[in-house]
Parts: sequence; C-alpha cells; structure tokens
Amino acid sequence: MIVTWAIVGIIISLCVTFILITPKYSSTVDLLVNQKVNNTQAQFTAQQADLQAINTYKDILKKPIILRSVLSEAKKKDNYQGSIDDLSKAIEIKNQTNSQVISITVKDKNAYVAADLANLISKRFTSHIKKIMKIDNVTIVSKALPNKDKVTPKVPLNILVGLIVGFLVGSLIVILKELSNTKITESDFLTDELGLTLLGKVYHIENQNLHAVTILQDNSSVRKRRI
Repeated sequence: MIVTWAIVGIIISLCVTFILITPKYSSTVDLLVNQKVNNTQAQFTAQQADLQAINTYKDILKKPIILRSVLSEAKKKDNYQGSIDDLSKAIEIKNQTNSQVISITVKDKNAYVAADLANLISKRFTSHIKKIMKIDNVTIVSKALPNKDKVTPKVPLNILVGLIVGFLVGSLIVILKELSNTKITESDFLTDELGLTLLGKVYHIENQNLHAVTILQDNSSVRKRRI
C-alpha cells in the first residue's frame, strides 16, 4: 500500500506539473549604479553614496511611476495582458552586498515577452531616475535576452514532493489500519496474552466445488436387519 500511494503521488504531481501549472520563463537585465566622478578623492564618497541609493532604487523600480509607462509600451509591442500589479509581482530585484550592480529579473509565460519587459523597465528607469533624483548614475550593463529554459515548473522537485507526500499518506493509512484492526490472527494471543483456554479451531473452506452428501437408508431394510 505504501508503494502504491507513492506511485499515485508521483502520478498526481506529474499531472499537476504538466496540466495545471503554466510554464514560465525568466530574463535578467543588469544595471550599474555608479556616478561619473573625475576627482579621485571624491570617488570613494560617491561610491558610498551610490551603495546607499541602491535600496531607494530597488523600491522605485516597482513603483507605478516606472511600471505605468512600461505596461503601456508592453501592451503595444507584445500585447501584454497583465496589470500593473501582475507586472510588479513578476519582477524580482537582486543586489549583492556592497555591489553596485542591480539585477532585474522578469518572469512571464513567454520568453520573449519576459526579455522585452526587463529591457523596457531598465530603459524607463534610467531615463526617469535622472528627473527624480537629479543625478545621472545608472547605466545598463547587460541587456535581457530571451531564455527558453523554463524556470517553473521544476519537474524533478515536483516529482520528489509527490513521492514524499504519497509515501507519507500510504504510511499513515497503514498505521491507522493496524491500530484499528481488532482481529485475532494467532492462537497464542488468546492463551498467552489473555489467559484463555483454546477449545478448538474452526477453519473456513473457500472451495466452492465441495458438496455435502447425505446417505439415506431404507427403513424397511433396517427393520429386516434388526429382526
């Protein structure tokens, strides 16, 4: 039963993976936050200011002031059907500690749309940030390219989860059946555990081809024998 439920779990996970879950692709664009300073002495100060500004930039990247124009352009270019909220949820922003590079990753069910959205966000951000912050310190390091490798669903992980869940369900059912089983299968349990006396055993015959045979004797013949 445990093996059966484990197989059932794998089958269910495969059905969910390939039927219910929509495949998604991701594309990443990198931005460099770096002020153009000619003075060597002021370079360190500018670098520290850029690092502190990165957290602010990460918040601005997902604000409507940037996404509204990106959404309008994406609807015209790629017939994007999502809303600003959908676009915001599709964006993932990463930045390593003490790094001046901001990575913007966009996920979508179309690999080319994901790349277009990432590039549109980077372009709109670099142009708007000059007006918002009154500073020109953001540069596009690498543009986003279509990546046809699916990021979701993760088939091996889903199969492993289905296997584990099926194994646990099967084990739970087996344990519950054993705990609720009140049948006595060994005669030693009656004599040793309960202290009862075993009078005999009645066996169940499952062969349907057996027939009871009744022998009839003539009463007259019986009387003659007695006389």
